Amino acid sequence: MVVHMELSDGEVDRIFRALADRTRRDILRRTLQAEQSVSALAAAYDVSFAAVQKHVAVLEAAQLVVKRAEGRERLVRAHPDTIARARRLLGEYERMWRARIDRLDELLAEDP
Repeated sequence: MVVHMELSDGEVDRIFRALADRTRRDILRRTLQAEQSVSALAAAYDVSFAAVQKHVAVLEAAQLVVKRAEGRERLVRAHPDTIARARRLLGEYERMWRARIDRLDELLAEDP
């Protein structure tokens, strides 16, 4: 079974590298619920403002969030299209894995 990828290898690497960090996953969760300022996000964590900016930059590079300027603030919102594309990729891998397990079950059920 061939996995049809609508994401390049580089995009997949950036997405899952970004999601590998607990703080970035939480930032993504918060920005899925509502658009957040970087300042508001920074206040929610026991790390520096600069550290939160770096986390947001990693999420932005992975296209998991979009950042925009509004006056002096930088607002961050999740980009659900990228999340959906990653979910479809994982779904294809799951289908491939299940097909292999089903084939193994068939082979084991055959008479020797």
